Amino acid sequence: MRYNSHRCNQFVQYGLKCNILTEQYLEQELAHNKKDDMKKLLIIALMVPFIAFAQGKQKPGVTYDTVLTRVIDGDTVAFQANFLPDPLKKELSIRVFGVDTPEKGHRAMCPSEAARGEAATAFTKEAVNASTKRQVVLMDWDKYGGRVLGDVILDGKSLRQMLITSGYAREYYGEAKQSWCN
Repeated sequence: MRYNSHRCNQFVQYGLKCNILTEQYLEQELAHNKKDDMKKLLIIALMVPFIAFAQGKQKPGVTYDTVLTRVIDGDTVAFQANFLPDPLKKELSIRVFGVDTPEKGHRAMCPSEAARGEAATAFTKEAVNASTKRQVVLMDWDKYGGRVLGDVILDGKSLRQMLITSGYAREYYGEAKQSWCN
């Protein structure tokens, strides 16, 4: 006996018999798929605020191969900018977006911060010197002008991520800075 249902039409098209057992199986699968779909929808709904929060901190950028000319401090590197018109200097500084490294020298608030700042600068110099492929991701102008915000990509690795992972920087998005003197 053949069970007539629009849900069985696919089975019939491929020469398979459709009966009451097939219909019950299809109903179970449909109910199971609805539960899976609801789970997926719930997960997406819960993730949206986190994704929106994270993306609010991230900025879109454009990646360029470049020549890095010098390391200024742990989170600032200068690169060749031959595209700048005369009489401007053919160099720009890029501040790594989303991090804060300790200050060095007279800008440090305490000897501990100065030492940490020197260590962060040395880390960045070593990372730059050890790399063969150097790129910058330009995102925006820094709030002080004169520098751009972005990231430095060394052999495919983000300097931002390397600084944070190695403990030379903290995440920073413009809020009040935490002291490095603690």
